[in-house]
Amino acid sequence: MASFRDYDPYDRDYSSVPDIVKQFVVYLYRHIRERNIPEIESMYEVSFPKLSERHFKQGPWPQVTAIQDLVDNDHVFCLLYKELYFRHLYAKTQPSLRARCESWDNYCDLFGVILGRNVNMMLPNNWLWNMIDEFLYQFQSFQQYRAKLSSKTPEEIETLQECEQVWNIVDVLNILQALVDKSGIVAELERDGGAEVLACEGYVPNQSNVLRMLGYFSLIGQLRVHCLIGDYHTGLQSLYPLNVFDKSGLYTALIASCHISLFYYAGFAFLMLQRYTDAGRCLNSILSYIHRVKQLHARNAAYDQILKKNEQMYALLALVVALCPAVQSSLEEHVLSSLKDKFGEKLQRMSRGDEGLFDEAFGYGCPKFIAAAPPAYDNPSAAGPQEAYLRQRNLFLRQ
Repeated sequence: MASFRDYDPYDRDYSSVPDIVKQFVVYLYRHIRERNIPEIESMYEVSFPKLSERHFKQGPWPQVTAIQDLVDNDHVFCLLYKELYFRHLYAKTQPSLRARCESWDNYCDLFGVILGRNVNMMLPNNWLWNMIDEFLYQFQSFQQYRAKLSSKTPEEIETLQECEQVWNIVDVLNILQALVDKSGIVAELERDGGAEVLACEGYVPNQSNVLRMLGYFSLIGQLRVHCLIGDYHTGLQSLYPLNVFDKSGLYTALIASCHISLFYYAGFAFLMLQRYTDAGRCLNSILSYIHRVKQLHARNAAYDQILKKNEQMYALLALVVALCPAVQSSLEEHVLSSLKDKFGEKLQRMSRGDEGLFDEAFGYGCPKFIAAAPPAYDNPSAAGPQEAYLRQRNLFLRQ
């Protein structure tokens, strides 16, 4: 494999695409055209990971040009294929700047089609959530990549400057807001509190679910972006009208990674705003949820990530309990027992003001912050990739 730093899929020979991969593409295209959700879901959640592991374990899928004739050069399908292509590329390699830029362009084109047309296709809601989740992961990844100027050559820095609009935070937030607005999801949630979305599990007969659910998931996406830049008030405001304390109307519980993301970022925002009771309620709720469902995901590719988030949220809960001991009385018994097992004496030391342990728990439990503004390209050593983290860490320790 090429080095992680400069890995470029465009150097790879795709003249021979495995027949089973061609078959996958043809059948996925057919099922999307037929709006066959069970088959699309099976191909997305089972076949795609299996083929990736078998044929593309250490490299990318074939470029879209190698398969487009198989699907009648269908523009929307090719955008969806590229979304999967780049997602796999990010998972298996450290993508080149060119790949990062092209993935951004693909998301802009894909969301542009969804926002600009009367889209009648249907996709599994899990795919739609992953689409928003991956969009924001790649945005976060680009910001962290861009911040590491001291490790880049002058030529690389010059190229970065030419990509000023790629993964721009304003454009990312505008896309999320456009999806929220065009979907009409806020008015729907205000009307029934999410009852219809939950009752039909996100699928309304004879209607496309794509824009509606992308709008729903974008509410959570906005919370995440604002938390990453330390704007916690705006993050919680953008979550409206989802109510994390009224679980009866939350569709998110049907998609574990979505539910965990919602409560993780909401809980963290409450912690940073010193709303410790609300932070405790959020963390208690999601830790109880993970306790109930984690074994259902033991064979899922996301299992390790669920376990990691579980540990991060226990670290955040330790901070909450140390700062507001009264929260303990509202925790479920197994959550409080696990917290004491994991932190034990550290909790007592934190309650006595051991700043080193506060620092340690915060560093482990917090998200990977990003800077809201581009770095100073003319002074690569002025600020390192840790600057955004240190700003939020110092803010927390001063509280």
